[in-house]
Amino acid sequence: MTFQLARRAERMNPSIIREILKVTERPGVISLAGGLPSPDTFPVEAMREAAQRVLRDSPREALQYAASEGYGPLREWVAASLNAHGLQVDASQVLITTGSQQGLDLAGKVLIDAGSRVAVESPTYLGALQAFAPYEPEFVSIACDDDGPLPDALDAAKGARFFYALPNFQNPSGRCMSEARRAALMAKAQALDLPVIEDNPYGDLWFDAPPPAPLASRWSEGTVYLGSFSKVLAPGLRLGYVVAPKALCPKLLQAKQAADLHTPSFNQRVVYEVIRDGFLRDHVPTIRARYKQRRDAMRAALERHMPAGCRWAVPSGGMFFWIELPAGSDAMALLPKAVERGMAFVPGAAFYADHPRLDTLRLSFVTVPPELIEQGIAALAQTLKEHG
Repeated sequence: MTFQLARRAERMNPSIIREILKVTERPGVISLAGGLPSPDTFPVEAMREAAQRVLRDSPREALQYAASEGYGPLREWVAASLNAHGLQVDASQVLITTGSQQGLDLAGKVLIDAGSRVAVESPTYLGALQAFAPYEPEFVSIACDDDGPLPDALDAAKGARFFYALPNFQNPSGRCMSEARRAALMAKAQALDLPVIEDNPYGDLWFDAPPPAPLASRWSEGTVYLGSFSKVLAPGLRLGYVVAPKALCPKLLQAKQAADLHTPSFNQRVVYEVIRDGFLRDHVPTIRARYKQRRDAMRAALERHMPAGCRWAVPSGGMFFWIELPAGSDAMALLPKAVERGMAFVPGAAFYADHPRLDTLRLSFVTVPPELIEQGIAALAQTLKEHG
């Protein structure tokens, strides 16, 4: 090979979820695998009208290079929205990113040296592991229960560059940290001087009651907060944001400039036109209602069909069920057999930084109608009974 790969390239691996999605394109396969928002929730007409206004009123600005920090009015909107949820930030701390996934990459680029320690939940978001891994950290897995990371387990991460946490309806587990757990966790992190990266793509997707205040509201100077428009508007816009302590903002901005100069200004202006007058107040509840119905359909199907020895918690928001299979099961080995029966899931092992649990899997309930959820879970249960 003419090109010599950098050492960091060896740590880049394909997303198992993306590979599984290729399999689910086969006709007749019910995919409970991908963590995709339901396209039925995309506000197509509102986007069309907003795009027309942007092209009518500010076409040259929208189609030109723009500030790396992001579109000023959109940054102001983000700051105001977060302050309403207990944070104290101003627009100068908001960096608009090309999806919150870019925020993870920028944080890794700025904060991780080869060999430095990074603490993550167990399990944790696969995309974060992919974003951080090329910077060659040593991952430290923090033990968790159904309420989230155990505060005393953070002792194992003393001296780490940061702790990556998803407090709201976590991907993949679906769990949501209680207020008491958040308080204890952040008190422990602050005592250890362990910075926190808080990732919150799912916080608006609650079903019965909103989650407690963000982790960042408890230690603003030690927390980087990531948010996204993907789950409440549309992921194809690739629009997210990072809110960081003021001392860290310049380096994140420089990393952003090196990565892509700026997030598409047209997309930013269109989104601002959509949300500026309170559109999300009416739109997001329609998403919640749709997803809650499908959550309930999956819960009922699991209770009806799954064999003894399986365990799950019912998520109070978000998009996922996390299933623990009977001891000795191997979800990766079960997957091709499940696909043969016409359904697909994501094996859970990919969501662990180390010591993966083979007897776990993730199911997404938001893109499939209730009658197909029923069929998919029945097929999964039959696969387990025959091959588990």
